[in-house]
Amino acid sequence: MLIHPWDAARDATEWRDWLATTDRFGVLAVNNVDGTGAPLLLPTHFTLAADELLIHLARPNPVWPHLEAAVEVRLAVIGDYAYIPTYWRARAGGPDEDGVPTSYYASVQFVCRPTIVDDPQGKVEILTSQLDDFQPEGRHAEVAVGEDPYGRMLPGIRGVRLAVVRVEAKFKYDDANPIEHRQRVIGSLEERDRGLDAGAAAQQRRRLSMIGDWRTRRDQS
Repeated sequence: MLIHPWDAARDATEWRDWLATTDRFGVLAVNNVDGTGAPLLLPTHFTLAADELLIHLARPNPVWPHLEAAVEVRLAVIGDYAYIPTYWRARAGGPDEDGVPTSYYASVQFVCRPTIVDDPQGKVEILTSQLDDFQPEGRHAEVAVGEDPYGRMLPGIRGVRLAVVRVEAKFKYDDANPIEHRQRVIGSLEERDRGLDAGAAAQQRRRLSMIGDWRTRRDQS
């Protein structure tokens, strides 16, 4: 994806912290082995474990021959997005209708090398990691080979370990615009308060506090 300098994550800590506030739900994109066919897109939860993403999918999923052939795949997460209308972005002193609309969003994309896991104990390790991630309060049976209820379900899934090759992280919140403009849009998002407006406003406020005036930072660099 296109990432302007002012939209880029400051460092890995920023995107990791943002990801920790989400449900770790994204879309896995896999090239079609038929070059004339569309890529396969799979919505899925995932767990970030060190430099790997862990997922599992149903064995009947049609993705398997494509995933087995893939050298690299991409998993994309998008959140805290909002449509910013024309009249919020008009230049100071200009007519509202001359403004240009845009989209605000945060996105983290992982380019990965996949390894399919069919070993029962390997699948247990993936499922246990995902339960620890998404259900830290416990209240579930132990996941173990040959033990109900999960043991009998293991043949119905395949695990996938996605070794992260690189990460592309983008926070698109008008950081190149003047401080006054961004403050005004924050107020407009909070006033409109629909969909993910509150999350978009929070991200814009966070980036504003961290970056300040981009033009000043740029000129000093």
